[in-house]
Order: sequence, then C-alpha cells, then structure tokens
Amino acid sequence: MSARILIVEDEPRLARFVELELEHEGYAADKAADGRTGLDMAQTGQYDLILLDVMLPGLNGLEVLRRLRGGGSEIPVLLLTARDSVMDKVSGLDMGANDYITKPFSIEELLARIRAALRTGAAERRSAALRWGALTLDPARHTVHWAGTPVELTFKEFLLLQTLLENRDIVQTRDMLLEKVWGYDYAGETNVVDVYVRYLRQKIDAAFGVKLITTVRGMGYVIKGDGP
Repeated sequence: MSARILIVEDEPRLARFVELELEHEGYAADKAADGRTGLDMAQTGQYDLILLDVMLPGLNGLEVLRRLRGGGSEIPVLLLTARDSVMDKVSGLDMGANDYITKPFSIEELLARIRAALRTGAAERRSAALRWGALTLDPARHTVHWAGTPVELTFKEFLLLQTLLENRDIVQTRDMLLEKVWGYDYAGETNVVDVYVRYLRQKIDAAFGVKLITTVRGMGYVIKGDGP
C-alpha cells in the first residue's frame, strides 16, 4: 500500500506541483490550504506523513505541529519554510518536527527527505504507536487518544486494548486474554474479560460512535482491519 501524505500549504501552485510529483512517485496525496483545515485532516485522517508549511493562514504551522504532538500524534512531519532563521528551524524540531526543508527546494531533495522520514516513522510505529482509525495507543507513553482527544483507561483496560490491537484480525479467546492481561495464575471472576470489554466499549465505542471490538460468538473478541 502506498504511503498517504497530507500537504498543508497555502500557495496553490506549489501545493499542486508537490501533489503531482508525489502522485507520480506512487504516493497518495491530499491538500489543505490553511492551518485549521490541515489540523482537522491530520487528526481525523490516516496519514503516513505531513508536509507542513510554517506560514499559514488560520493557524501557523508551528501551532498546528504543537497541537498534533500535544494530542499524542506521532505522524512524521516535515516542515516547509521560506524562513532561513536558525531559531525557526530549532523551534520546529524542538516541537517534534522530524525534518525541515527551506523554500525554494528541489523536488529531488524533498522526495529524498520524505523517503527518509517515512522509513524512520515506520520503524518508530513498529516499536511504539498502535493505530486503528483515529485511535492511537502509545505503549511507551502509556497513552490512548482518539483524534487527539485523550481516552482515560485503567492499567488493565490499557493492556487489554493493547493486546487486541497487537493481534488485529486474530480472534483472542477469553482464556488467551486472561493469560496475557491478567496472568496465567489469575483466580478472580471468570467473566472479567467480558466486563473489561464492556468498559472499553463505553469509553471508546459509545464515546466516539464506532465499533472497535467485535464479539465472535462462542470464541472471544477481535479488532478488525484498520478502522473507519
């Protein structure tokens, strides 16, 4: 599957040029012409990388970046800036940008930086964040977010959700979940898995209008696919 890239750039000709070049290279590309639209698309879409202009109407790029990182998003971000100030670049990197490129730039350099950021981002996602639709679970930080909104889970709720996400499309029996989440020597209530699945459904499914966990009758539970 080709990487999906969001271009947040208010110069229409440049945005279109970059979009065409990305599509020529086999990427899927979407565009946003202002910071607020770009932030909304970044929070609700499933993107592998964001090209983010610093000087944007509505919200500037650094504020968009700050809100994304503050909401738990780890999508690789490459800043596009006409500024040549060291402090602007340092500020962007300190806020969580993965890289930057100064305008005007060659398309060859931009593509090379995109490839590098995608490789790094893929490696980090394998070792860290788990995603399903707008849901992001970060094992390292022990946080869960839905489209940037924090989801408060107990320790066992978190482990149950993590286990189901790590075994996506693979049905987990109640016995398997008991062993992985509560330990093989658990001697408590036998319906504890069902109870905690209900807790997760209340906090995620009901709260955000989705169907995250599917019941497989007579077997157990599963999270299917990549989400809505």
